Amino acid sequence: MNLSIKRMQAILLKDYKEFSRNMAVSSMVFLPLILAAIYSRMGVDTMQGLFMPINMTFSVVATYIQCSIIAEEKEKNTLRNLMLSPATIPEILIGKSMLTFIVTIIIVTGCMVLSEYNPGNLLIMIVALLLSTIFYIAVGTLLGLFAKTVMESSVIVLPVLFIFSLGPVVKVYIENYPILKVVEWLPSTQLIMLGESLETNWGIWDVIQPFIIIALWILIAIIATVSVYKKRMVDE
Repeated sequence: MNLSIKRMQAILLKDYKEFSRNMAVSSMVFLPLILAAIYSRMGVDTMQGLFMPINMTFSVVATYIQCSIIAEEKEKNTLRNLMLSPATIPEILIGKSMLTFIVTIIIVTGCMVLSEYNPGNLLIMIVALLLSTIFYIAVGTLLGLFAKTVMESSVIVLPVLFIFSLGPVVKVYIENYPILKVVEWLPSTQLIMLGESLETNWGIWDVIQPFIIIALWILIAIIATVSVYKKRMVDE
């Protein structure tokens, strides 16, 4: 698979210019940082609390910004032109994801610094965070293909916020409500469980299991995104 770096850079530059002009969308990047600063001043040091700003970053930055970028293309009727351009599907999808990926990594890093969170194994956690970023961006792209306007994108991502970012919160009620064990399969919960394992004498399965589950979420999200994208190429 040959990818044109110049084409993807051109898409990245275009998205950056539009992103920097849209204050309603770009200002969302500060929410997780503010939450991390507040939690830090409150002395929150539980793994659940440390990961709340990080998981919120994935929803309001990775998913929302990516969804808005795609929705804006549709709102301006430029997505069709992009689909019919010489750029391949991987070049378009990767190019359209680069800005969100960079911004998400910066904000996640900022949250970790503000929260003073030092993972038990930084390298393993970095890989897990990068994989999670890919998943949430894929979800954002998928939702963006359904959203008709940027305004609509702010509503369509709310389920992601409630299910993936806030879902791990209900984990404390699993003992009373066993049905809630389903939240343990969320990628956000897997990140927290990985973080908890890395603070102990972890075994190889403690690391492999979260990676397998997150990888499955990525696979499902990418397959769904590419399928809908190809359908839109015909329908638009």
